[in-house]
Amino acid sequence: MAKLNLLLLAVLVACALGLVTSQHRARKLFSDLEREQNRARELDIEQGQLQLEAGTWGLPQRVERIATGTLGMRTPDPRRVRVVTPSR
Repeated sequence: MAKLNLLLLAVLVACALGLVTSQHRARKLFSDLEREQNRARELDIEQGQLQLEAGTWGLPQRVERIATGTLGMRTPDPRRVRVVTPSR
């Protein structure tokens, strides 16, 4: 009877340690998941900001202002423009 009680006690301790270990691992994984979800949200926000910035940089008014002001470019005379069609 004493051997059976010791065996049951050993099984109980092993099960308890397994339960504690699995709960700890589950909590750690859940913490990692929350951290990665927060990082994903931050990256989504940053992507939106970068897309907005990229759209602003490519506005036709901005490009024209830089072309005329900084680079000294101007619109060509329409009489001097030739349209070239690709040969097939």
